[in-house]
Amino acid sequence: MSDVEETLKRINAHKGVLGILICNNDGVVIRSTYETNHATKMSAHSAPLLTKAVHMVRDLDPQNDLLFLRLKSKKHEIMVAPEKDFTLIVVQNPNVE
Repeated sequence: MSDVEETLKRINAHKGVLGILICNNDGVVIRSTYETNHATKMSAHSAPLLTKAVHMVRDLDPQNDLLFLRLKSKKHEIMVAPEKDFTLIVVQNPNVE
């Protein structure tokens, strides 16, 4: 099993995780545990938000970088980890204990 597969399996095993997406820098879904249409829609909505968050951090301090973005709603928690060549997005149910 590749390192990517192992990591996805480990993340998916956490309580409450509903899905995982890996997108390239253009927002194209590379891997996902969601069906294609849903993954594409999530990526399309996440990309502009991530871009704005990166710019906000840089505007406040040009020597700083965004490492992680976490959004929480009543039903879901969306965690976005931008890397150099890809972005990892994990969606979980925050109400699972």
